[in-house]
Amino acid sequence: MAIVQDLKTLHHCVYKLQYHLVLVTQYRRPALTAAMLQDLQVWLRAIIENRWHGELLELSGEKDHVHILMGLPPTEEPAKAVNALKTATSRRLRGTYPQECARHYCKPVFWSRSYCILSVGGAPLEVLKQYIQNQERPE
Repeated sequence: MAIVQDLKTLHHCVYKLQYHLVLVTQYRRPALTAAMLQDLQVWLRAIIENRWHGELLELSGEKDHVHILMGLPPTEEPAKAVNALKTATSRRLRGTYPQECARHYCKPVFWSRSYCILSVGGAPLEVLKQYIQNQERPE
């Protein structure tokens, strides 16, 4: 049974790079609202697609953090993308929702400095290891 993967192409490579990103509000304060999450989804989709030629696959969150599933091409560095994403969305959130943000923050920040990013997708690690080990080695 063949596994069909949604692979992307770019010049001389074929890829599928997906990341699970978790952003936490500064001091883990419950600052996010449903309207903020809705706007974040629109903004993130535009930023990821237009700036990094990637795709926003999923977004959801709670009052103090947000989960983002995104795909990026191999030409983009995940750390740079995350930092630019945090900066852009922080400015937008503070500009669009000044009163909501002022209740929780007196400084011009929204996200915590730390974040979590995980690579996701594809076959489980053990399946990949077994596939590599079972290659026909030249004699």
